[in-house]
Amino acid sequence: METRGFPVPTDAGCGLTMAKYFFSSYFLDVDERRLLRDNEELRLRGKLFDTLRVLVENAGKLVRKDAFMESVWPDSVVEDNNLDYCISQLRKLFHPEKYIETVPRHGYRFVAEVTSPKPQGQSIELEPAVQRPDAPDQQIEFIETVPRVGYRFPGKVESAGKVPISAVVLGDGLKRQEIRYCMTSDQARLAYASIGNGPPLVKASNWLTHLDYEWESPIWRHWWAEFSKHHRMVRYDERGNGMSQRDVTEISFDTWIRDLETVVDAAGLDRFSMLGISRGGSIAIAYAVKHPERVSKLVLYGAFPAGLNHHGSPKAREARRALESLVRLGWGVNNPAFCKMFTCRFVPNATPAHEHWFDDLQRVSTSAENAARLMEIDDNIDVRGLLRQIRVPTLVVHCDGDQVVPPECGRQMAAEIPDARYVSLPSANHLLLAEEPAWPIFLTEIGSFLEW
Repeated sequence: METRGFPVPTDAGCGLTMAKYFFSSYFLDVDERRLLRDNEELRLRGKLFDTLRVLVENAGKLVRKDAFMESVWPDSVVEDNNLDYCISQLRKLFHPEKYIETVPRHGYRFVAEVTSPKPQGQSIELEPAVQRPDAPDQQIEFIETVPRVGYRFPGKVESAGKVPISAVVLGDGLKRQEIRYCMTSDQARLAYASIGNGPPLVKASNWLTHLDYEWESPIWRHWWAEFSKHHRMVRYDERGNGMSQRDVTEISFDTWIRDLETVVDAAGLDRFSMLGISRGGSIAIAYAVKHPERVSKLVLYGAFPAGLNHHGSPKAREARRALESLVRLGWGVNNPAFCKMFTCRFVPNATPAHEHWFDDLQRVSTSAENAARLMEIDDNIDVRGLLRQIRVPTLVVHCDGDQVVPPECGRQMAAEIPDARYVSLPSANHLLLAEEPAWPIFLTEIGSFLEW
């Protein structure tokens, strides 16, 4: 029996494991999602691992692009450039060996000799375990496990499209996101995602996002799981970030507002609540003042009304310039010292797993130049003059030990926004983790405010 990208042994009783593969000096363990080279583990997470898995399981056969999309991105609608990125990263990993062959306009073929172990430790020639289902309404009669993520019920699904949509249900309740694209007035291509049902909640863009990568991240997954239980949540990657267009000429605070306007219109929303996290708080404030008829409630988490150029001390501004220079030099480079310094500012209580995910976010979210460029624009933000013009119910939430945005920024906003409520959370993290005591407090407060 075949599944949509996750093989099941055809004869479990004989002990043959079809989820372990050898090629050259590499060992791929699909069940444990591990790749080893000469017994040394290589970090290969998320979609990169899944892309390699599909290639290896179909070694010697052409894997068409639509089959990749169906197996690697079963719960999302994405562009081909996501697959191109994964293939490019895998080729860098295996360089100078050329294991991945491109079949122009069709797909890719894994050309290394692949074997699978027998119970006695012998090897057999691999018979590819995954093939693309021919019938769009194929019946699957069991529950699939998505390793380290959750479960999928791939039963018969009626669909208006050409193929059924199989939704991944994550272990913490997150179901399915649908990614679409829209175009701004200045022809910048933006990716946005919708998750869940209920009253709409729009998250303004913040620094460092990637719609697809965040889907599996322990930094963000619990956020989207909880919000999507109660809302149709709309998120997007701003220009220069994530799955949106990277090579854009104009990036400014004004373009961020226009990006938000474009996404809201494309999503067909009339009136909605807004969530502004970190820099996204300033964008949400500006939008709420510009479009008061469309915003019903406003949540500002870890936000600030003005960048460092408007309120920081000379010493703080000098440190910021130094950090921006380090970002241009160390961004996306496997430098443990830089990664540790960068991650500890945002999530000082992170576990090694959290640190690895956050480090990887650098590489997948944007380029070094774009990252520094966005920081410079952040420094010049100033919406202090708009605070008293906000006319919607507002909840301001801030962690009392936040090292990225000082709590004083939150208190300032709460003091100047009419009738705003302020909540202080006992955490040193800029981004709340699911495991810390502040997380259920946050959910209680925001659930009360948004009337969950």
